[in-house]
Amino acid sequence: MGYSIKLAKSAMKDLKHLKGAHLDQKFKSIMEILKNNPFQNPPPYEKLVGNLKNKYSRRLNIQHRVVYSVNDETKEVIIWSAWTHYER
Repeated sequence: MGYSIKLAKSAMKDLKHLKGAHLDQKFKSIMEILKNNPFQNPPPYEKLVGNLKNKYSRRLNIQHRVVYSVNDETKEVIIWSAWTHYER
């Protein structure tokens, strides 16, 4: 059984930027990876620290990241951001 994906309001706002930057397909491929196994490596992911503790990130490109958290009990991945580089 895979994971369900939920988008935070902040991530929903980021989606419009992705299409304009031609990153929408990359985002979709990352979502598929997260649905199957959010800890799959490769592609590599980072465990974040500080105010983003308990969150992870994967690169969309050199500048932008997908930031997400994982709840293993409910098999749920929440995507918090899909545009900026750790600004939230």
